[in-house]
Amino acid sequence: MTMIWIAFILACSSLLERTFLCIADAQTCVDEQRFTEQLLYVGQEEAPYRLSCPLLHPPPEQLHLTWLKDCLQLPGPSPSSPPQAPLFLEFPHLSLKDQGNYTCVVSDNGTASFTVRLTIKEPQCSKAPRYQPSGGLTRLWGSLGSTVKLTCTALLHWDPSEEPCDTTLHWSKDGDPLTNHTVYPQNSSSWSPSVGRLRVSSLLEVSLSTQTDFGLYRCTVRNISSDFSLQSATTTHPSHTAAVIAAVLLLLILAIAAAVYSKWHLNIKLWYRNSYGDYELNDGKLYDAYVSYVNNDYDRKFVNFILKPHLESKSGYKLHLNDNDVLPGSEPSAELLMNMSRSRRLIVVLSHAYLEQDWCSNNFRQGLLHLLELSQQPILIMMEGQTKCMRHEIKQQLREHQHSLTILTWRHNSVTPSSVFWKELALAMPRKMSFTRQSAGDPQTLLHDDKDPMLTLDPDYLDCRSDADPAGDLGLRLPVYKTMASKAPVLPAAPITTAEPKPSDIDVSDLGSRNYGARSDFYCLVTEEDI
Repeated sequence: MTMIWIAFILACSSLLERTFLCIADAQTCVDEQRFTEQLLYVGQEEAPYRLSCPLLHPPPEQLHLTWLKDCLQLPGPSPSSPPQAPLFLEFPHLSLKDQGNYTCVVSDNGTASFTVRLTIKEPQCSKAPRYQPSGGLTRLWGSLGSTVKLTCTALLHWDPSEEPCDTTLHWSKDGDPLTNHTVYPQNSSSWSPSVGRLRVSSLLEVSLSTQTDFGLYRCTVRNISSDFSLQSATTTHPSHTAAVIAAVLLLLILAIAAAVYSKWHLNIKLWYRNSYGDYELNDGKLYDAYVSYVNNDYDRKFVNFILKPHLESKSGYKLHLNDNDVLPGSEPSAELLMNMSRSRRLIVVLSHAYLEQDWCSNNFRQGLLHLLELSQQPILIMMEGQTKCMRHEIKQQLREHQHSLTILTWRHNSVTPSSVFWKELALAMPRKMSFTRQSAGDPQTLLHDDKDPMLTLDPDYLDCRSDADPAGDLGLRLPVYKTMASKAPVLPAAPITTAEPKPSDIDVSDLGSRNYGARSDFYCLVTEEDI
């Protein structure tokens, strides 16, 4: 270990010795007896600047002159002396990189050298001043008979050791210098806030007696200026009152619109849906909604005395009520699937009794997924008082599938027809066709402009007898065709045969659920024998 430390110390000593030798060799070209210094400033010396060798006074007839910079010979003719006059170094433009030790070596029956140290600095006077607060255009307004004060402040670079330079602020108006201090009083001051900095300030008072006193005033120092535009307040002063009033009105309108939308957004959506929404009449559906509920006292009263009267009597929808399980323990029956496929919407009264069913209590998640398979956007009606008693698992599943569900809550104030509950339910239901008195008729004829003579909008075009069987649509009707010009006599009634009636091929199982409220007229069937 000791040998390693000794070897390391010897290596460091050798390295230091070589460094000192290099430094000594670098300074061998500098003779302290023949050495001088020169301080130059960029931009203040006459170009080109020539550095002469002090050993050449007077210049010998035959000599060999060599220039060195920092003990390194200068290559090439630049910045060395020209061939015809090798007595000086010529610098086209002095810069900070030209400073250093310049040594001239003269060989004439001997060798002599002289070193000139050039110190080049950038004068503080050449640096641009910085105006405060800025050097841009400042706009001021005034009226005739008043006095406007223009304040110009600049921060200058300043070095007391250098030659004094201009530190005075000069005022001008429209390009003409203001030399009359009686008409335009000026008050100037200067102080040094820090080393190398000088702050100068000038205050110009302008008395606005005529229109010629308005114009462009300029404050200049070291060829850098700051402008002041003095304009008449009666003609050119911009008024921000209109902009402020417009901004306030805009904010007020936005606030009112936000308040109106937050309170009436359901009415706005309903109006837009009823005005521009799509109809769902030609989809082959018989019912507008399939209502699933539990057949207990509370749910049965809610469906039959609240939900059904409002949707059918007030809104004109056709409902199919079913108190059986939507998803029993086994697969749903064909009749259930057929009835749900005939309905445009699925409404589930998700009460506490409904959730106690086997398919809900055992596996609510699986039952909810089956429910979403039967209907794309089922409507779930929940009771406000029973929501708090709902299991956490059910609440979590409803939150996870809320984008596929329409969840409505029946509250204590939902009885009124204008409540939020009925508006949200109306938005979830399909758009209804509204018929006016002038356009009453079959929706198929109204929408498709059907030209079939069996579907007509003119009640006078056919002369039909009264229905023999008002309870159904299978009674015997013998219509007679009549022309538009004259009425034909009514044919006598057909004789009644005693033959045994044949069983009808028409399915009459759903006659009791048919709704003729949307029809304002009926058509008659005309056979070839009748004509």
